[in-house]
Amino acid sequence: MDEALLRRLTPSVLTVLVRRGADFAAAEDAVQDALVEAVRVWPADPPRDAKGWLVTVAWRKFLDATRSDTARRRREDRIEEEPAPGPTPAVDDTLQLYFLCAHPSLTPSSAVALTLRAVGGLTTRQIAQAYLVPEATMAQRISRAKRTVSDVRFDQPGDVATVLRVLYLVFNEGYSGDVDLAAEAIRLTRQLAAAIDHPEVAGLLALMLLHHARRASRTAPDGSLVPLAEQDRTRWDTSAIAEGVRILQTALARDRLGEFQAQAAIAALHADAPTAEETDWVQIVEWYDELARLTDSPVVRLNRAVAVGEADGPRAGLAALAAIEDSLPRRTAAAAYLHVRAGDLTTAARLYAEAAHKAPNLAERDYLTRQAARLNSRTPH
Repeated sequence: MDEALLRRLTPSVLTVLVRRGADFAAAEDAVQDALVEAVRVWPADPPRDAKGWLVTVAWRKFLDATRSDTARRRREDRIEEEPAPGPTPAVDDTLQLYFLCAHPSLTPSSAVALTLRAVGGLTTRQIAQAYLVPEATMAQRISRAKRTVSDVRFDQPGDVATVLRVLYLVFNEGYSGDVDLAAEAIRLTRQLAAAIDHPEVAGLLALMLLHHARRASRTAPDGSLVPLAEQDRTRWDTSAIAEGVRILQTALARDRLGEFQAQAAIAALHADAPTAEETDWVQIVEWYDELARLTDSPVVRLNRAVAVGEADGPRAGLAALAAIEDSLPRRTAAAAYLHVRAGDLTTAARLYAEAAHKAPNLAERDYLTRQAARLNSRTPH
């Protein structure tokens, strides 16, 4: 079963149902039912036209789910419109569906969550982790978003800023999580950059390219994480770095700074350093100051604290970290790293063990556990 093919086709099939008059929540349920049916049927009897098969089955699932006496007339009208068997044009509706999900009737955060769930294929737990909220809270948010858009027509697509936020979170999940969506996010951002002239679209594309350029070096052959300072920089994709820097420079020249451009500037400084020791941490701190001014994000302040620790010494970094809530994910790991830099290995080992317990994924947990074990072996008992 080609799960990647099903994931690519899902947005197009969902778009077809919405265009034919299905409300969003019911359309999504019907598409999910069709995907389940595909997993059951395709291994023994693969269709010649995968998208056409999914559209037909999803539409029938939708009709079955909406049968009622009060909806009889509406149902009969829809039956007449049922797509005929045969090949379906290969049209990529994914980016359009991102805009449709960013509906004006939704708050930006709800629109992002809905799109990640319905189009990006992320689980509620993955989205909750991206938003730093409990899973139950995110489940309620997505349910409310579905109810909100169920009775509205998608003739007022959302704005670029919301779509960029969705693409950014999809890329991050593909880059560090269990679902490989990074390449798809880059593809869609390229489409968006070709369609509209917007410095933040360019900033996001540059950011993605600069991060993706390091992907081959981020894990060891056994799947374990390799921190940035220890990565083999000869494995970085220099063509992707050059493209990302070129796109970023063009965007910055327009003097309309946004958060994605600022993040891309930080990534470019890391990519530009021949070795970890030659990283321009002073300039990185300055860019984090700009980013904090633009976003006031606790995650940005956490990353800034680590950068301050590199630029001005670990004690300065720990002082900056003190102003950040203990509950923020990865704060404990950052504190452990800065304590290592400060020479306090006992405290660092304890903090790494605590951070491993809180880690959002297995690879990160294993890395933090190994760090704790390594430090414990170096400290007297």
